[in-house]
Parts: sequence; C-alpha cells; structure tokens
Amino acid sequence: MVHHKAPHREWEPYVKHADMYENEEILEPETFYDDYENRSSAAAAAKMRMEDLKPKDLKQEVPAGLSPKDEKRWRYQRYIKDYLRVVASVDDNVGRVLDYLEDEGLVDNTLVIYTSDQGFFLGDHGWFDKRFMYEESLRMPFVLRLPREVKAGTKCDDFVLNVDFASLVLDLAGVTIPDEFQGHSFRSLLHGETPQDWRQSMYYRYWMHGDGAHNVYAHYGVRTHDYKLIYFYNDGCGQAGTGSETHPPEWGLFDRKVDPYKLKSVVDEASEKPVRDELTDELHRLQDEVGDRRYHLDV
Repeated sequence: MVHHKAPHREWEPYVKHADMYENEEILEPETFYDDYENRSSAAAAAKMRMEDLKPKDLKQEVPAGLSPKDEKRWRYQRYIKDYLRVVASVDDNVGRVLDYLEDEGLVDNTLVIYTSDQGFFLGDHGWFDKRFMYEESLRMPFVLRLPREVKAGTKCDDFVLNVDFASLVLDLAGVTIPDEFQGHSFRSLLHGETPQDWRQSMYYRYWMHGDGAHNVYAHYGVRTHDYKLIYFYNDGCGQAGTGSETHPPEWGLFDRKVDPYKLKSVVDEASEKPVRDELTDELHRLQDEVGDRRYHLDV
C-alpha cells in the first residue's frame, strides 16, 4: 500500500516541480462560471468556490485591483497549477514503483491498482474539494494492471464501488471471500463479461452537515446509468421529513443523458414523476441493503 497525501490542501509542490506550468494558462472547466440556479440551495451555500481559497492555499495575497471575474480566474490558475504540480510528484513515484517491479522481474505476477478515496473538483462548478454527489466528486479513478489476467487497454462502464475492491483482490489471490463482505468481486468485468445480476445503481451518502470549513449540506442519493436522485436532508441528525430552520430539506433529480453536469434539477416536472417514483423505491432498497436509515418523506 503506497498512500500519497500530496494532492491535498494546501497543495505544496516538491521543489523540482515548483515552476511547472508557470508560463502557461490552464483551461477553465466548462462549468467554471456555474451560477448554481435551477437546483437545491446547497450548491450555492457550499464554501468550496475559488473565492473561498485562503492565502495559505494560494501561497500569496490576491493582487489588488482585479475585477471579481479576473480575481476568480487568477485564483483558479494559482490553485490548478499547484494541484497539477503535486500530482506530478505522485506520477513520479508511481513510476518508481512500476520501475522496481520491472527491474525485479515481478511485473507478470503482480497486481497493481491505482485508485483514490474520491474524485475532486478542479474548478468544476467553480469549486475545489469534494463531498457533493456531483459526478466530478462521486467518480473515483480505478486503473488496474495484471498482465496474465487483464488485456491492456480494457475499459468498463459498469458500476464498481470501493466496497468491491477487497473481494476482487481476494478472488485474484485465490482466497475465499467472507460471506459478510458487502462488496462483490468484479473479476468477470475485467474480461468484458457483465453478470446478469450485476448492480445497475449505487448509493451515496455524505453525513457531515455544514462542517464550517466547506459547508456542504448533508445528503444521500441514488445514481443509475441514466439518472441521479439526491435528497439534501440538511440537519446532520436526520429527523424524518425535517431539516434546520434555515436549510429545509430539498430533492434534486438530474437526467444524466441531457444534463451530464447536473445544472438543472427536473424533480418538479410532472413528466419525470415515473422516474422519481422508481428511483425513490430504488433508494429505499439500497438503504435497506446496507442498513442505513432514511430521513425523508417520499418525493
């Protein structure tokens, strides 16, 4: 296990990468100027905007005389370049591990997995950090190499969760998977074979309501290949159907086919009621499956 903390606030680059991208301008994400309209109030309330980066994050004070838009763009360049610089150190050291395996003749019989604990906002929606059930934070990198088992360049679009990782590793090592494991081995997916009963949805929950530093409202939801339903219960202790006086509970429904960046909730549109009902039932099923408690009234 090789754990890298480098791509983490306050993004301190190694000296040899300190000047990377110095004379370049990194492109801003398509949603960089998101106005947080047409969805729950949680998006606008979050303190993860470029404007929320502190001098210790930026490594210097903001230059005087910038317009609000120019200041936001300046902050982004400071943030994203430092982030990419620290990722360069991760890349270097992953390379060192792979080189060692090559030099020692261990490549063919060594399982290498590159993954993370979550995704990260790199200016998407004007944010840094994570926490939200938005796609950029929800999706996790997962790259695997085991030459005797997996053909190089293989890709998979099926749902794999971090609770599946342990079962896969045990399966590949020829070890019996304990019955109490929540996850499932996805060895067949590595061969391009999707089991008939493989999951078609996933459950997510963020419980730390309004933590002060990031102010992301507590929420949970279900994601399928086509839709995402989110419930912001907002009160940290989850009283059924209620929230704090200033942050009432809210639902959000997003059609991933027509709105991949989650810019417009369609939860109140009459034409989407069948989808809402189906996803609410699926949310209940997944919560029951993992033994989590629901706090909402049905949408």
